[in-house]
Amino acid sequence: MRKWMNVMIGATAAATVLGCTQTPQGAAVVIEDKVYTVTPPSVTVKAGIVTGEVTEMKVTERVEKGSGRVDSPAKLTAKLKLTNSSTDQTVRLIGGKILYIDDQGQIIKIGEARTEPTLKFPSSYNTTDRLDPGQDATQTVEVDFPAAALQAKKLKEIRIELAYIPSSYMLQTANFSVLIGGQ
Repeated sequence: MRKWMNVMIGATAAATVLGCTQTPQGAAVVIEDKVYTVTPPSVTVKAGIVTGEVTEMKVTERVEKGSGRVDSPAKLTAKLKLTNSSTDQTVRLIGGKILYIDDQGQIIKIGEARTEPTLKFPSSYNTTDRLDPGQDATQTVEVDFPAAALQAKKLKEIRIELAYIPSSYMLQTANFSVLIGGQ
């Protein structure tokens, strides 16, 4: 037992004298954004009685500088403004999805362990998923983008599918006669 204590004391003393140093690490890995422009950067679309404007479109992936290793897969970001173009129907926005179409007219799959690009419309006390005639709503879109679509001339179009419920919008007037102060 005494021999064991001497070894422990010796090890502690050696660590104190020599100091506890960390082994030097290699150069820090630098991650940078690789931005792909989308042409055109903005478009106007129409889906039934809902019109939309998609602006500020770009695709960004994060890559390791030097090696080119992908750190974070590509994402499409944009601003989506939807407007109810009807004069007599309210629209309740349910959701939507984004599809990437290749040069053969086929859907490009997102890939393993990636999330299918969907649109969700807020529905809470401060925001609404309802658009009355002429109203609009704007939201930021950030969805996964397929790596295969980054190849030159592979992506032909982006499709937005919207799900909404139209309902009649009625503005009625009711008139009634009144007298003030015995007139």
